[in-house]
Amino acid sequence: MTPFLTMWDAESRLGGRLVLDATDVLVETGEFVAVVGPNGAGKSSLIRAFAGLLPVTGGIVRLKGDDIRTLSPRERAERVAYLPQERRIAWNLPAIEVAALGAPFLAVEAAHERALKALAEIEAAHLADRGVAEMSGGERARVLLARAFATNAQALLVDEPIAGLDPDAQLMVLERLRARADAGQAVLASLHDLPLAARFAHRVLVMEHGRVAADAAPPQALTPEILQRVFGLSAQWIDGPDGPLLSAGRRHSPPDGSTTEPPGA
Repeated sequence: MTPFLTMWDAESRLGGRLVLDATDVLVETGEFVAVVGPNGAGKSSLIRAFAGLLPVTGGIVRLKGDDIRTLSPRERAERVAYLPQERRIAWNLPAIEVAALGAPFLAVEAAHERALKALAEIEAAHLADRGVAEMSGGERARVLLARAFATNAQALLVDEPIAGLDPDAQLMVLERLRARADAGQAVLASLHDLPLAARFAHRVLVMEHGRVAADAAPPQALTPEILQRVFGLSAQWIDGPDGPLLSAGRRHSPPDGSTTEPPGA
C-alpha cells in the first residue's frame, strides 16, 4: 500500500534556518500520528510542508503517491485539510459560515449541512449562529477544527488542535481525531501534551532540530531515554486500567549541578 503522506529526505529553510533536515515521514490512511518535540523542533514546519505551504528545497513530499508540486490548489484541498496554530478570523461571521468555508466546492445549502454536521461532531452545534468575534478562544478553536472536518479531505493536518481548550474539550477533540483515523482518514497532529499523545495516537513522531528522533508506537517512541535527551524530562510507563500510561515530570537541577527526580516521577 502507498502511504497517503510521504516525506523523503526533505529539507526546508525559514529565514536561513534549517527547519527540516533530511526528514523522512510516512503516514498511512487509518493512522493517527502525533508529532511532538520542543519548541522550534520542526513540528509546524513538517505539517505546513505536507499542506503545501512550506516549500522543500530538497527531497520530496507526496500526497497519495503524487508529488505535491504537481497538484493544483483544488487537488491539494481535496486531499488534505489544514488547521494552523493561529486562531485569527478576520470577520465576525457566524460559526456555521466559517465551518462551511471547509466545503467551498459545494452549493451553499450542502456546505451548510456539512458544516453543521462538523460542528455537531465537536459538540459545538450550539455555536452555529453566533459570531466568532463574540466567542472565547477555545470556542473559536473548535469552530476552526469544524472547518477542517467539513472538508472531508482524506488527510487531516492539525497543528496544536487542543491548545487553549479546557481538559474536557481536549479529550473530546482527541477522541474525534482518533475516531476519524479509525474510520480511514490519515491524521497528523502536533501536540505538546505527551501523556495525551501517548494515550490517543497510534504512532508518535518525535522531532528534534528538524530531524526525526523517534518514530514508533508510543511506548517505543517515548522512552525514558528519548524523553530525557529531547525534552529533559524524567518519565516512566505505568499500567493503567485501559493500557500503559505515560507519567512524566521535570528533572530539577539544583545550584550544585546535581539532578534530582521530582516526587512520584
